[in-house]
Amino acid sequence: MKQSLQLRMAQQLNLTPQLQQSIKLLQLSTLDFQQEIEQYLADNPLLEREDHGLDSADASEAQDTSANERDDFEDDGLRWDEVRGSQSFDDDDEHDPTLRVAIELSLRDHLLAQARLLALPSRDFALLTMLIEALDDDGLLPVSLEEVFEQLPAEFVAELELEMAELQIAHQHLLQLEPLGVGARSLGECLLLQLKQLPPSPTVELAKRVLLEGLELLAVRDFTRLKKLLQCNEVQLKEAQQIIRSLNPRPAANWGGETARYVVPDVLVQKVRGRWSVRLNQAAQPKLKVNEMYARVLQGQAGESLAGQLQEARWLIKSIEQRGNTILRVAQAIVARQQAFFEYGEVAMKPLVLRDIAEELDLHESTISRVTTQKFMLTPRGVLEYKYFFGSHVENDSGGENSATAIKALIKQLVQQENAQKPLSDNAITEELAKQGVAVARRTVAKYREALGIAPASQRKSL
Repeated sequence: MKQSLQLRMAQQLNLTPQLQQSIKLLQLSTLDFQQEIEQYLADNPLLEREDHGLDSADASEAQDTSANERDDFEDDGLRWDEVRGSQSFDDDDEHDPTLRVAIELSLRDHLLAQARLLALPSRDFALLTMLIEALDDDGLLPVSLEEVFEQLPAEFVAELELEMAELQIAHQHLLQLEPLGVGARSLGECLLLQLKQLPPSPTVELAKRVLLEGLELLAVRDFTRLKKLLQCNEVQLKEAQQIIRSLNPRPAANWGGETARYVVPDVLVQKVRGRWSVRLNQAAQPKLKVNEMYARVLQGQAGESLAGQLQEARWLIKSIEQRGNTILRVAQAIVARQQAFFEYGEVAMKPLVLRDIAEELDLHESTISRVTTQKFMLTPRGVLEYKYFFGSHVENDSGGENSATAIKALIKQLVQQENAQKPLSDNAITEELAKQGVAVARRTVAKYREALGIAPASQRKSL
């Protein structure tokens, strides 16, 4: 095969380091972005924050406040130096600030702390601890005591001569701990434990009978058979049902939850002189600058290492500025498209897709996707993610379009206004929407209802 040389032209897209950095910063959430900036500050000595000290007015106000506080304490017969001294901390272990951070207590730790107060023998305490470890996320015991006993190592049972009765006693100790209902082996037992702590009354006794005899009928809301079974009228059953609703079916619901991750809004939206305006949240925009001393040194020297860091610092400052401008432009475009939402709420939300904003701002759709992910705006209607304003559309009878968010809001309104004794079925909701000019299929209504966490009509029925 004869070899030959050929000349071929082709286009290739290469991302420069600066562009890669801009894309990386753009797709980060505000909290991750702040952490990334801190890392840059730690790695690059040429970067530093712009200092914003108190101006003279602020300093004067601070001095006046301090003076007023001093006068108040002196009027109470206290020396200002003593008060200030009581608020200061030494740099020793006794006043370690990390020791003042709130520690989240797990349900296990909470129960074990109560168990220690019972002053049980070590044998009983060990069995109680074992039952605590066997609880599920709801605080219930998912297996029977017999199954727990069978799961114990045979040699352990034989050596200690354990008996089933001892495990039952340990379970009774568990049922006495707070929160009430923890350690129950079923939902009915959990609610009964809480009912027993209420002052006795005919309604409480009826509620106990509901749990013991008619829990399944209550679950399917078959109130007719339930009234017949319990020989009670509608008013009595309704009062008993209200008591049962006030109980907690998940005793561990408030324990061991995930640590909340706080949201820092990127932009602030407010109505000024009749018009909706958007501005960047300056608290979320780091202000960096190049260290002037290092920059002057580099002007007279050719240090490759520091020169590279100087270029990196300038790129980062420019990327931060571009990130803020892009986030602001996208927010302004969203607010301009969704002004009706800010005026009237979800029912006025308009259909919007990423492509609409991309074409308006002359940006790539992938860029809009990065900007709208984990970016938030603080509005009079709450802190909302950019993506909240985007959604599919459904054509209405007049040839226009309705946003999926607006349809969900209408479904929510219809359910809230329905007769609790005769809740609306999906077909009925579909017909009500059609009367308002929104033509959607029944299966679409069912899908949106489930997305809203609204139960079917049969489960929403009440007395």
